[in-house]
Amino acid sequence: MSTFNWEMESEKQWDSMASTWNSRSRAMWETGSRKDIVPFIKQFVPASSLVCDLGCGDGTGSAKLAEAGYVVTGIDVSEEMLERAKLNPRNENGAFTKGSLSDCGSPDNHFDAVMAINSIEWTNHPYESLKEMARILKPNGYACIGILGPTAGPRTNSFRRLYGEDVICNTIMPWELEKLALENGWRKAGEFGVYKKAAEQLPHGSLPLELQQSLSFMWVFMFQVIK
Repeated sequence: MSTFNWEMESEKQWDSMASTWNSRSRAMWETGSRKDIVPFIKQFVPASSLVCDLGCGDGTGSAKLAEAGYVVTGIDVSEEMLERAKLNPRNENGAFTKGSLSDCGSPDNHFDAVMAINSIEWTNHPYESLKEMARILKPNGYACIGILGPTAGPRTNSFRRLYGEDVICNTIMPWELEKLALENGWRKAGEFGVYKKAAEQLPHGSLPLELQQSLSFMWVFMFQVIK
C-alpha cells in the first residue's frame, strides 16, 4: 500500500503548472486579485526590511516586493517555479531556495516580515506553517497571509477529498485562519477582502465581518507575531 506524500505530490503538481503559470501570475499581481497586497504590506513594514515570500511560485510577487524596496528571499516546493523566479531580471538581487511552509530552512528570528499568498491552504498542516512563520520572524514581525475565500474557484482542487481521495489543497476558511492565529498569540493588525465582480456591488461595510469573508474571493490578513 502506497503512502501519500503531501510535499512530493504538491511539488509534482506545481512543477507541471510552471510553464503556464507565469502569464496568469503576472496578471494577478499587476491588475488582478493580488495588486493591492504589496501596497498593503508597505503600510506596516518599512522599506529595506528582510521579507520572506513563502510559496513564491514564479517570483512575480517577490519582484513586486523588491520594487517596493524590500530585501527578498523566495521559498517554494517547486524547482520549476524557482527556476522561473531566478530567471526574472527583476529578481536579480533576491535569493530563492527550495523549502516548504512547514520547513523552510531559514534561521530563527531572521525576517522582519513574511508574505504567504494563497499558499497556506496548499499545506498539509496549516498550524505547522504558522509555527514555522513565527519561528523565522523577528519578535513583533509581520505576517501577511492571503487565503482563498469561499467563492474562489481554485477550491475545486479540494473537492475529491469527499470521495476519500488524497488531495493537496486544504479547505481552511478565512475565519478559521484568524482563529488559529489569535489562539496562538498573534495580533491582527489589518485585513482586506478581494471580491468577484458580482459581489463588489454589495454593501460590504454594512455586513458583519464573517459575512464579508464569506463573500470573498480572497481575504488578506496582516498579523503581528508577538514573542
